[in-house]
Amino acid sequence: MKIGIVCAMQEEFELISNDIKDKSLIKKLNLEFISGNLNGKKIIGVICGIGKVNSAICTQILISEFKCTHIINSGVAGGINKNIKFKDVVIANDLIQHDVNICNFGYKLGEIPNIGTYSFKCDGYLVELAKSICEDISKNKADFKFHIGRIITGDQFISNDEISNKLQNEFNALACEMESAAIAQTCYLNNIPYIIIRSISDNGGNIAGDEFYKFLKDASKNSYLILKQIISRMEK
Repeated sequence: MKIGIVCAMQEEFELISNDIKDKSLIKKLNLEFISGNLNGKKIIGVICGIGKVNSAICTQILISEFKCTHIINSGVAGGINKNIKFKDVVIANDLIQHDVNICNFGYKLGEIPNIGTYSFKCDGYLVELAKSICEDISKNKADFKFHIGRIITGDQFISNDEISNKLQNEFNALACEMESAAIAQTCYLNNIPYIIIRSISDNGGNIAGDEFYKFLKDASKNSYLILKQIISRMEK
């Protein structure tokens, strides 16, 4: 087993990096991949940069070059469902790229032609493992809340009440961000099990930019809290 960890930003990755043992640095395509051990598992971690192309490229490198058998994406997201609060954790059960629009040719909004699926579903074993971990944490941490549902991805930072509401209504999504569905698509095409863990940094509304910087670090901590336990308890 070799686990690839993808984060978009330094703030999302630094807690992970601090805990990696026996680190070595490998550079590819001006990107720095960190190899080492985390909670008894071999891992390769990378800060992919923001956006779908960056995240897809890094995921493919982890699979093709580093032979990762599993992929985990951890970070923050905008909570566009009204029941989602700042710092809540969202575990994706499936993902859609909300900015794909080929509706004129009879496809659903977000549907990619000729790929065999409308949404990209996370690995069932990993989702159930994450759920169990979150349930255990919530028993001892009253302010810890988690949700399992759809996350949507697009190459925009959503910071508009009207757009946020429209996306939620269109896709019945819990959260939106800028990388995860591209990571999911890459894993799907390579038949690699994956899971997406996001914690809420903003609500995608008119002041999402201010909220993002206020909650970025705390939300990143909550995502990592789940990630490190998943890695520790993964058995297949």
